[in-house]
Amino acid sequence: MNYPIVFAEAGLEFYFLFFVFAVVGVIVLSILGRFISLWFQAFVSGTPIPLFNIIGMSLRKIPPRLVVNARINSFKAGLKDITVSDLETHYLAGGHVTETVTALIAADKANIPLDWRRATAIDLAGRDLRDAVQTSVNPKVIDCPSHGGYMTGVAKDGIQINVRARVTVRTNIAQLVGGATEETIIARVGEGIVSAIGGSDTHLQVLESPQRISKLVLEKGLDSSTAFLILSIDIVEMNLGENIGAKLRADKAESDKRIAQAEAEKRRTMAVALEQENLAKVQDMRAKLIEAEALVPQAMADAFRSGRLGIMDYWRIRNVEADTDMRSAIGHPDDGKKGK
Repeated sequence: MNYPIVFAEAGLEFYFLFFVFAVVGVIVLSILGRFISLWFQAFVSGTPIPLFNIIGMSLRKIPPRLVVNARINSFKAGLKDITVSDLETHYLAGGHVTETVTALIAADKANIPLDWRRATAIDLAGRDLRDAVQTSVNPKVIDCPSHGGYMTGVAKDGIQINVRARVTVRTNIAQLVGGATEETIIARVGEGIVSAIGGSDTHLQVLESPQRISKLVLEKGLDSSTAFLILSIDIVEMNLGENIGAKLRADKAESDKRIAQAEAEKRRTMAVALEQENLAKVQDMRAKLIEAEALVPQAMADAFRSGRLGIMDYWRIRNVEADTDMRSAIGHPDDGKKGK
């Protein structure tokens, strides 16, 4: 039996297995290297995270570096209640982990009451949490109206007043979820300004004290159920518009004039119609009179034939008619002249 050859073959197998295990070890270490570096980073930062937890993040499709850095930042900033599980859950829910942690740190440094639960709810609702915290620290100015132009109100004396205002607000963190946005603030402030102008007796009162409008608007609590707290309302520009009252009175006078003309025309038309109706009645009565007079000779002829009227009676009637005509002529001499 050739022992040197057997030992040589055994050595080759050993070296081959050693090489295979070395290659596998290098591959495993290269895969675990980034996880080990993250674990070591968390360890030296005072926020140790188990290595298997970091590996599990990768298996759950969660960026381990994102969670580890967010955990370190929050812990170093004094937010020790935020756990790795909270960060993972927020990422899986579709939230912005880094932005949320940064906003929480800023809120904590500014003494703004904001916990992890409310912050994640605001972020998942689609609001810019970081901008909201910045607005709480540094108030925001909103132009009213926002699209340019003026808000127009009319005082009781009918003078139109055009106003442009600026509203200073800061974020109301407690109402950020479900609270109304800037458009609601602009609409409410515009409504309040128009109402305040309309409640003034004259336009001179508004021009003399613009702060009166701001005071009346602020007293109405326009920021109720909104995501903002109104700090001040400042009137930056004000000018006079048209005399709406005079225009309305002129339009009313013109309307009343047309109505009166229509009523007068209606009465005139009715009078003309009545006059024509009376003329028709007169003509009808004349026709009836002529018809009745035409029956008199016929009646007299019938009386002669029947013997109820004699010749002397007839001449007596003629004498009475002549006497009547003479008396009428004497009583109305002008009628005789006119007849001539």
